[in-house]
Amino acid sequence: MVKELLKGNHAFAEAAIRAGVEAFYGYPITPSTEFLEYMARRLPSLGRAFVQAESEVAAINMVYGAACTGKRVMTASSSPGISLMMEGISYIAGTEVPAVIVNVMRGGPGLGNIAPSQGDYYQMVKGGGHGDYFPIVLAPASVQEAIDFISLAFDLAEKYRNVVHVIVDGNMGQMMEPAELPPMREIPKEVPDWAVAGAKGRDANVLTSIYIDPEEEEVTNLRLVKRWKEIEKNEVLFDEYLVDDADILLIGFGTAGRVASSAIRNAREEGIKVGLLRPITLAPFPSQRLIELTKQVKRILVVEMNSGMMLDDIMKIVQGKVPVEFYGRMGGVTPLPDEILDEIRRVAANKEPASEDPRDEWIPRLEQLILGDK
Repeated sequence: MVKELLKGNHAFAEAAIRAGVEAFYGYPITPSTEFLEYMARRLPSLGRAFVQAESEVAAINMVYGAACTGKRVMTASSSPGISLMMEGISYIAGTEVPAVIVNVMRGGPGLGNIAPSQGDYYQMVKGGGHGDYFPIVLAPASVQEAIDFISLAFDLAEKYRNVVHVIVDGNMGQMMEPAELPPMREIPKEVPDWAVAGAKGRDANVLTSIYIDPEEEEVTNLRLVKRWKEIEKNEVLFDEYLVDDADILLIGFGTAGRVASSAIRNAREEGIKVGLLRPITLAPFPSQRLIELTKQVKRILVVEMNSGMMLDDIMKIVQGKVPVEFYGRMGGVTPLPDEILDEIRRVAANKEPASEDPRDEWIPRLEQLILGDK
């Protein structure tokens, strides 16, 4: 196989097709619309199902119904569309059926804009919908990683009968870069024994998220918690860059992590020992690896395209063992390598402990950057 120049949304969709997705249900919303358009052309030509629903609410409930048959099904949307899907996502989680959801994130809150953002971190990582459930969240940083992780997402969804989110931002959905697509998988003919596919001489399967008896609901919730502990034990993924001798540790996911790696190379040329921990699974988070690194590094700088959502999780893990600082851009603005390099220099020169809340120091610095003397 050879690499091709691929547009992000098209590559993600083709990766899902080659991973064996049999049905896609969605509603157009920028910057994910090309994903849906690509599926509309490709899936019917392969004899598979494509439906443009009347809304995001309808789309996720179509995913719910189809997932109960044990088929590989999915949807893709962008931030406000994902918000509308949250009730259905909770139903899918409560029914314990596998589904893959791609979120091409955009600026917000509210209608916001169509520019790239990471402002959906809480919504994705913390569940978003009602009740006790735990989604797996994969955060690729390139078109190639997204191709690879969409295939992985289906495998994880089926292995654990769980919701799996693949989150990218508008940059990755719209960018073009060389990538290699996998071969086409054969769609399995056998139906999982838990699926609804006709009784065929056995007792019928009943799939539901309705447990009127609180004790029965608690048993279900406990099963989800135990399954999540297994996921935490076995499915953590992360990438490291120049951490072996690092005094300063940058932590960033997706595009922010990718941009940070460029700044790190420049900082290394200046003699600053800085490395990168890039979480690939935002849930489960690579907590244990971060704890290990707190024994080595002297300071941590978190870089995000939001107001510090992952920052909160990192501070809970670090528990004050190492000073933590923050740099973020919001509303659809992507940080530039030079901005992050300036932050690395500042952190390297600052020997005083960071503020109790790193946002206290970040807010005036960002105001000066974007407002200047206005």
